[in-house]
Amino acid sequence: MPLVGTGEIVAKAASERLGVGAFNVIHLEHATAIARGAEAAGAPVILQISENCVRYHGELEPILAGTLAVARAAGVPVAVHLDHATSTDLVREAVRLGVGSVMFDASTLPYEENVAETAAIAAWCHEQGVWVEAELGEVGGKDGVHAPGVRTKPSEAVAYTAATGVDALAVAVGSSHAMLTRDAVLDLDLIAELRAAVPVPLVLHGSSGVPDATLTAAVERGMTKINIATQLNKVYTSELRRVLAENPDMVDPRKYASPARTAVAAEITRLLHVLHIT
Repeated sequence: MPLVGTGEIVAKAASERLGVGAFNVIHLEHATAIARGAEAAGAPVILQISENCVRYHGELEPILAGTLAVARAAGVPVAVHLDHATSTDLVREAVRLGVGSVMFDASTLPYEENVAETAAIAAWCHEQGVWVEAELGEVGGKDGVHAPGVRTKPSEAVAYTAATGVDALAVAVGSSHAMLTRDAVLDLDLIAELRAAVPVPLVLHGSSGVPDATLTAAVERGMTKINIATQLNKVYTSELRRVLAENPDMVDPRKYASPARTAVAAEITRLLHVLHIT
C-alpha cells in the first residue's frame, strides 16, 4: 500500500471525532509490531521516529529507511512521522529522506522564541508539502523548564496556532512522558475547551501513563493524535524477560525478540480499539 501522510490520517479522524494511534519506533521490531497490530485492528497508524531514537542509532537514515519500508509493505494506511525534533537540521534531513510530517519541539523556549522558531520551520516545511505539529505548554517528563502540572491556555493556543501556522498542536492537559504507571489524571474539561477554540487537531503526548477509559474520554472530548511510546517498551521488555527467564540458555535474539514483538502487536491492536479508531 502506498505511504499516506500523517495529515491525511489525522484530518479524517478529527472530522469523525476518532483517535489516531501514533506509536514510537525504537528499532525495526517495534516498527513491524506496530504495523502488524494496526493490520489486525484494520486501522491506520502513525510510526514515529524521535530525536532520541536517532541519537540511539547514531544517525537517521538507516532506521528511517527501514521504517518507511515497513510502512509501504503494510496492509493498512501507515504514515511515518519525525517526533520531538528540536534540531532544524534534523527536520531538514528527515524531509529530504522522505518523511511527510514532523513534530518540531520548541516548547522549552520562552513563548516568543517558540513562536519565531516554530513559524520559520513550519513555513519551510509547508513549502516542501510537509505537515507540521508543534507543542505549547510543555508536557512533563522530559526534564524541561515546566513542571508536569503545567496547562495550555486556550487563548494562548489560539494565538500560537495563528502565529506559527502549524497543522496540529500538542497541548499540556495533565499527561507526562515516560510514565511507568497508568494513573495520569487528564483535565477533560480543558481538552473540550481547547477543542472548541483551536482550529487544528489536538495531540496528546505522554499517553502511556493515561488509563484506557481516560484515553477514550480524551478522544471523545476532542483529542485526535494520541502518542504512545513507554507502554510499548513496557510490554516488549516484560515479554522478553519472561521468555529469557523460562529459557536461560536461549541465545538466539530471534527466539526471544519474536514473542516480544508479538506482544507489542497485540497491545497495538488493543490500544487502537481503545482510541475508537474502528
